[in-house]
Amino acid sequence: MKRVSLTTWILLGLVAGILFGAVVPGPAVKLAILGTIFLRLIKCIIAPLLFGTLVSGIAGAGSVKTMGRIGGKAIIYFEIVTTIALFVGLAAVNLVQPGVGVQLQKGAPPPVTQTSVGLAQILEHVVPTSIIDAMANGEVLQIVVFTFIFGAACAAIGTRARPVVAFCEALAEVMFRFTNYVMLFAPIGVFGAMAATIGEHGIRVLLSLGKLVATLWGAEIFFVVVILGSVTAIAKIPLRRFIRFAREPFLIAFSTASSEAALPVGLENMEQFGVPKHIVAFVLPTGYSFNLDGSTLYLSLASMFIAQAAGAHLSFGSQLLMMLTLMLTSKGIAGVPRASLVILAGTLATFRLPLEGVALIFGVDTLMDMARTSVNMLGNCLATAVVARWEGVRIPSGDDAPSAEMLSAGKR
Repeated sequence: MKRVSLTTWILLGLVAGILFGAVVPGPAVKLAILGTIFLRLIKCIIAPLLFGTLVSGIAGAGSVKTMGRIGGKAIIYFEIVTTIALFVGLAAVNLVQPGVGVQLQKGAPPPVTQTSVGLAQILEHVVPTSIIDAMANGEVLQIVVFTFIFGAACAAIGTRARPVVAFCEALAEVMFRFTNYVMLFAPIGVFGAMAATIGEHGIRVLLSLGKLVATLWGAEIFFVVVILGSVTAIAKIPLRRFIRFAREPFLIAFSTASSEAALPVGLENMEQFGVPKHIVAFVLPTGYSFNLDGSTLYLSLASMFIAQAAGAHLSFGSQLLMMLTLMLTSKGIAGVPRASLVILAGTLATFRLPLEGVALIFGVDTLMDMARTSVNMLGNCLATAVVARWEGVRIPSGDDAPSAEMLSAGKR
């Protein structure tokens, strides 16, 4: 009998969690501890895995110039796709107008603190004061910056750095095996996270702001099918093979509403998909700050939803200015709890829109977070493949490609 794949087990855990949360919401809420344990196990993997894969990848590329070219192409791609995501969200909210007729509760305190993020703050936050501190706090972008420079130094030194590079290669292999062990707990963690979410919020949340949630989910699906689908076709990426390798990190991101939970699996699967290690190790973590497709789409939709609920009529020029503001302020927010809500609160204050709107959508934010986080992960997986194709890498398709199981066996 064919062995049940991990993806199938995760999907079963997802469905079982939804049913358990709906039937017995009280006990289901207490199962949040299962999801928390799974996320903590995943987070302890990220720093050593990034360090090992990125140092060995950059040193293997053999040229700082090569990595600079890859980084430039990645940033160009990130900016184009996230800008499209902003306008997809803007078009969806103007077409459906989910905020019309919704009454804001005046005086309700927003559940997040208003903030203003400037370019200087973003640039300062990118540079770590201590790599140990960055690893301890899970600052992905800071880890990438330090490791990029460290790997470039190893590449410049050459053979004298070979022991360090060999250690990093071994570290990456060990952490991938560590990831395989942790992923055995994934179906249980997904079950607990989903059961707690449904048990706490219930179906009533969907009914109260169902139009907003449906608009966001519809816009995210449109973005994935039309925009990312078009990118896949233009870059000539084998679609069925990409889906096979991207579905597992996508499901983990969706069910846990955490991109970090899916990062180790995404790194391993995209390398197995056929993207070179140095491209995967650089592009995927960097995308956590610069290629949040799902979150940028959500920000444009949510800000206009609140404007509609408040009865504010923004001109097309004001809407464009809001999109530009979101484009700048949404960078570098990965790793911040409820980061999208924080940025949303700052944008509302800038355009003199009521902060009570944040409190209004806070109740359904978990449901929307699942959609935007999974699209973030899918978009970043695709970004690694697009940059690889841009670099002239041939990604194997179905019949001539080794299976994930064969590649995993080779690693062992």
